Amino acid sequence: MAPPSYSDLGKQSRDIFSKGYHFGLWKLDCKTKTQSGIEFSTSGHSNQDTGKVFGNLETKYKVKDYGLTFTEKWNTDNTLYTEIAVQDQMVEGLKLAFEGTFAPQSGHKNGKLKVAFANENVKVDSDVNVDLAGPLINASAVFGYQGWLAGYQTAFDTQKSKITTNNFALGYTTGEFVLHTSVNDGQEFNGSIYQKCSDKLDCGVQLAWTAGSNATKFGLGAKYNLDKDACVRAKVNNASQVGLGYQQKLRDGVTLTLSTLIDGKNFNAGGHKIGVALELEA
Repeated sequence: MAPPSYSDLGKQSRDIFSKGYHFGLWKLDCKTKTQSGIEFSTSGHSNQDTGKVFGNLETKYKVKDYGLTFTEKWNTDNTLYTEIAVQDQMVEGLKLAFEGTFAPQSGHKNGKLKVAFANENVKVDSDVNVDLAGPLINASAVFGYQGWLAGYQTAFDTQKSKITTNNFALGYTTGEFVLHTSVNDGQEFNGSIYQKCSDKLDCGVQLAWTAGSNATKFGLGAKYNLDKDACVRAKVNNASQVGLGYQQKLRDGVTLTLSTLIDGKNFNAGGHKIGVALELEA
């Protein structure tokens, strides 16, 4: 198996703290797939504080014989997104893609060329935005050997001839344990641990420290499967914020998620948040 992308390093722990929580939102997700293989997905949410509604629609079609994938998206901010990708055609493990966005109201257009390559020991990603004034080049690489992972991520602004991102990561992974550490621009230090304690219980720890301000963040999270159709989640951080979640599969293709965020420092003052999400799939 190829190493993960740089952005996916430590993902198992991040999922413990992010998936299943929708604080302050009413959310609806719908997915379906036609007999011809076209995938449709739409999602929308309403912010309980502001009442603002946001939604998007995505279609995806794959031509497996040629390794092609066509993706189109539209959202309520009236932004159009298109991506054309081809994989494993010229070289095994090589993926080439072009994506573009267009906002009709403002006339703003943006394009990006992306290249990715993966084998059992390395995962390389790079993209260049289409900007005649001077493109921004992003690149990352992750090397894996016997469970150890080492990664580097950088960004180079050709217009200013300056490196704007300089990140390093080191980790270790097994089937049930993942350790991840990273340093971002020499200023922000992050660490996370994921442990699958049993078939039902997953646990995660996150730690972050910023140089200069000495700001420290610490969190503990867990997910427990009650049965094959239901699970509960809980997390707490050093700011005394407690998140709780409950997810129930009502029937095939219908899943309900309830979550709440409790401010432990201002418990009597209120301001706690709830979230409700409904997922439909057919």
